[in-house]
Amino acid sequence: MNSKMLGAGTVLALLASVAAMPSSSSAPSAPAAATPLPLGDPGLTETRTTETLQPGVTLTRIVRGAGSPQLPWTVEVSIPGGTGSPDPDAPPAALRDRASAGELAAKLTGDGFAARAEEVTTPAVADFAGGTLGWRVRVGAFDGQSAANAERARLVAAGYAGSAAYTGWDGDPGVRGTWRVDVLTVDPRAFRGGLVASYGPDLENREKTSELTAAAGATAGVNAGFFVLDPRAGAPGDPAGAGVYDGRVLSESVGTRPALVLRDSARGTGVTRLGWQGRVSAGGGVLPLDGIDRVPGLIRNCGGTDDDTPTALPRHDVTCTDDDEVVAFTEEYGARTPAGDGTEAVLDARGRVVEVRTPRGGPLPAGGTSVQATGAHADELAGLARPGEKLRIRHGLRDDRGRTLATPPGTAVVNGGPELVRDGRTHVTPAADGMVQPGNPSFYYGWMHKRNPRTLAGVDAAGRTVLITADGRATDSLGLSIPESADVARALGLRDAVNLDGGGSTTMAVGGEVINDPSDAAGERPVGDALLILPQRR
Repeated sequence: MNSKMLGAGTVLALLASVAAMPSSSSAPSAPAAATPLPLGDPGLTETRTTETLQPGVTLTRIVRGAGSPQLPWTVEVSIPGGTGSPDPDAPPAALRDRASAGELAAKLTGDGFAARAEEVTTPAVADFAGGTLGWRVRVGAFDGQSAANAERARLVAAGYAGSAAYTGWDGDPGVRGTWRVDVLTVDPRAFRGGLVASYGPDLENREKTSELTAAAGATAGVNAGFFVLDPRAGAPGDPAGAGVYDGRVLSESVGTRPALVLRDSARGTGVTRLGWQGRVSAGGGVLPLDGIDRVPGLIRNCGGTDDDTPTALPRHDVTCTDDDEVVAFTEEYGARTPAGDGTEAVLDARGRVVEVRTPRGGPLPAGGTSVQATGAHADELAGLARPGEKLRIRHGLRDDRGRTLATPPGTAVVNGGPELVRDGRTHVTPAADGMVQPGNPSFYYGWMHKRNPRTLAGVDAAGRTVLITADGRATDSLGLSIPESADVARALGLRDAVNLDGGGSTTMAVGGEVINDPSDAAGERPVGDALLILPQRR
């Protein structure tokens, strides 16, 4: 290897040793180092350290607001529908109408708790007007988490439900920090490695970002798109949105949600909205193809077809269902295709039917594929798939102009949402991408408005690919709200940017070692796929 790649241990030691030093950078490709992050008060201390990992690749660590006074902890109480609520039988939620929140706060006060009802307002974004999301109920203000947990235990014993929360995670302005942000920048003018997406040995299982980075011998990597986590929602690890790996389309889009499109040369990176098109045909018969390499009937994040329940629109963290589906499978899915009721046509490497299975599920021949059909489509597929005949599978992703996205070898696509920046301007799209959910303001509150760990990606005006992680869910690393994520992306000079999977998934690895602080109690979370920066080619 000819690149001057620093080992992960070296990078960690260098970053730690200079974390308290003033901002400095000797790398010309460092992202917008002169622009402070627009987080908290303008006068907060901010340090930046930049190291070159290989030609054309830099890692910048940004720490803002270090040493700021700690904010109080509190207990946020789940609110049932009150007597004046439009739905008094609704399950408890973080936010309710003012009357329901006030009723609960009064009841808590009567039971000896220092309760208060607070209005939650959120800023307007591109497709959501913002304003009042609802009202929350909180109890007490405590110096630390242990005291908040003790009060929560007292509330539970009295018949209430809730959780301890650090008020620095609220997403409100005027907080002093701390924020911890890591930035990988790939400059195609000097980069001679590879920029790729990897899902590991197969699609249907999860791997840690650090494992994917180490297995590929990558210089660095970050977690990438949303994926199935719960087996009840499909195959854990399966991308929940568009997925292309070395030019192979292996996952359909969620509606027309945004995705990051990459080439292995790191040239031409972009953020675009992608739709899905597909069909299966033989002779004169045609069936619509709902998806590829996922469990039929389960559509994670929704955004499928008009007969899906409860909606054909994107709805984040919801699994829609459809009893009548046609889904194609490749060898990349796993050792066996999903088992269940329905019909499966198994095809050889030339696309000829070699077996028709009922029920569906089993291994594929070398180089082969299959098509599974459920419900009303099962008999239709059985009528098309005659042994020895060719079954044609046509599918692809459409760009925002309705054109088929070209995916030659070396192309990668990972799913995301919402958009953050478009053409250099803030452009946050939660309504289009399923984060504004009817009758459920608590989802927007927890997912969009509050601060969480985030992974962001995009391209700057110089054509450099930028991958960002922000730690969160700790008192010394607050995380970002989605509006703050857009502000950070713009401050780092991104022309177009998208939010990728975050929360406990947010991970950055260098040389196979994790350099950020993932928020899950168990440590680094296995994910569906990762974006990897490969070393310089020989």
